[in-house]
Amino acid sequence: MFRGRPGNRGSASYNEHDKNGPKAKFSQLVPYLLEHKPALWLATALSVVGAAISLAQPLVVGQVITAVQNGDDLGPLVAILVAVILGSAVLGGLMYYVLAKAGEGVVLSARQKLAHRLLRLPIFEYDLRRTGDLVSRVGSDTTLLRAVLTQGLIDAVGGILIFVGSLVAMAIIDPVLLGLTLIMVVFAIAAISVTARQVRSATTKAQQRVGDMAAAVERALSAVRTIRAARAEVRESNLIASDAKEAFVQGVKIAKINAMITPIAGLAMNGAFIVVLGVGGFRVATGSTSVASLITFILLMFQMIRPLGQAFAAYTSVQSGLGALARIEEILQVPVEESDLETKNAAKVVAVNDTAIEFENVSFGYVGQAANGESVHATQDTEIPENRQVLHDVSFKIQRGSRIALVGPSGSGKSTIFSLIERFYEPTAGMILMDGQAVTTISRAALRAQIGYVEQDAPVLAGSIRANLTIGAPDATDEQLTQVLEEVNLTEVLERDAKGLDAEVGESGVMLSGGERQRLAIARALLSAPPILLLDESTSALDGLNEQRMRDAIDAVAKNRTLIVIAHRLSTVVDSDQIIVLDHGKVVGIGTHSELVASTPLYKKLAKQQLLV
Repeated sequence: MFRGRPGNRGSASYNEHDKNGPKAKFSQLVPYLLEHKPALWLATALSVVGAAISLAQPLVVGQVITAVQNGDDLGPLVAILVAVILGSAVLGGLMYYVLAKAGEGVVLSARQKLAHRLLRLPIFEYDLRRTGDLVSRVGSDTTLLRAVLTQGLIDAVGGILIFVGSLVAMAIIDPVLLGLTLIMVVFAIAAISVTARQVRSATTKAQQRVGDMAAAVERALSAVRTIRAARAEVRESNLIASDAKEAFVQGVKIAKINAMITPIAGLAMNGAFIVVLGVGGFRVATGSTSVASLITFILLMFQMIRPLGQAFAAYTSVQSGLGALARIEEILQVPVEESDLETKNAAKVVAVNDTAIEFENVSFGYVGQAANGESVHATQDTEIPENRQVLHDVSFKIQRGSRIALVGPSGSGKSTIFSLIERFYEPTAGMILMDGQAVTTISRAALRAQIGYVEQDAPVLAGSIRANLTIGAPDATDEQLTQVLEEVNLTEVLERDAKGLDAEVGESGVMLSGGERQRLAIARALLSAPPILLLDESTSALDGLNEQRMRDAIDAVAKNRTLIVIAHRLSTVVDSDQIIVLDHGKVVGIGTHSELVASTPLYKKLAKQQLLV
């Protein structure tokens, strides 16, 4: 049965199996860090040198005080102290730059890996997940990985040296004061450790809510005209505001945790200072220690406590980074659509007969739905309930070079057949063949190189006409681009703007008409000269003039290739070589227009409704 993924709000996995969302281990973060080993080694070396200089400062100060008491020359000691202070500042700035650059590199690496994976996920993963949430993982979640390096992780290495060195020096100067200091430090460590454990869970939930908000924004902006026309701006903005408030609540929770950590550390530092000052002052008064030793001890105490703060910052930043990394790794661990092994062993498309496409007893179905209502497809070893079947034992043959139409009521499985031909999904039963070969023996890349696919909504990407046309043929010349536009009767779009091929089409092609968007999509598919062309509802939303233009374009591109068209308007396909009639996922008729009118009641009914009989 369907099992949801934790990255989706409301999914079974998130609600029932893991209320804190996905988890990540520090070991999963290490590979990102190791990609920047030179920078990390340099930062570590700078941290160690900086730690040594920091340890030297209290000791030099103690020497200065002793020199003042003894009336000795202060010049050399003051010069050393100034050099130590300046050296510490310079090393600190240099280390911050190295770490910041490495942190940006970690973010870049994570974003590149995510982008590479996101465009190669199985299609059903996009059915299951929301676009805005995926975008949030690339933008928001990856940013948190930067803090792992820039907020104390490497600096903690030098901090350990400072901590240990300070302990040794303090033990030598005054073991009694050291014991009192350690009591306060242990208290702070225990209290902060308990509090900081909640950071990772809170960060994961906060990032999930940010993903929800991004998905809500993407949903609203993608349909902004519909929302405006329906006067639904307030309702949609309230939905976005609700997700933003959830992110705010989780962010405030993280702030509360950090707000508890800071006072605890400050309380420990101030308490240790007061105790050392009071007890140390008493010991100076009784002659048990000197003023120079007390001041040196106090400076060493602050040196020792500072790396504790760095360690706590490193711990919380790593916990936050792991919370974000869990959402990143969740996507990176999803198998891509096609493995290297499949590509290596796959056969090339070599025609062994005259059949371009053949379906042999193909069935396909969905076995569940995600929380957002999208269907989740089954696999071949899944038993599908009857009410989840989309295709039932479908069989047909399409001869090479023929013109075929798929018709039938909405929901009859026409678009699903196209998805199976493209191998966006795999059939749950039966076999699909291309040129006599099972498509499972052909790599998806080789398979799709043989197919031009124009979707039902004819998506046009923001950018220029040239950018849209060259998605699948980046090396096409201007002459080739112009020629393919002529083939689909679309040269007028070049004449409207002096920029020609470089004219902008707007977001989702809003500056083009519906018919122009569809013909541009066909031109894009034709540019790679595929022997098989799939057109899904290419004239469904066109007026009479644009429909005729589209029919002329289809007639032109149908030459010397196999054309398979899905259509509701039978007038556009009555002259097809063969028409396949589908109803409720089953083939109920195959033949020419006149044959189907005589033999198939459903087709005759559709033809009568459109005044073709």
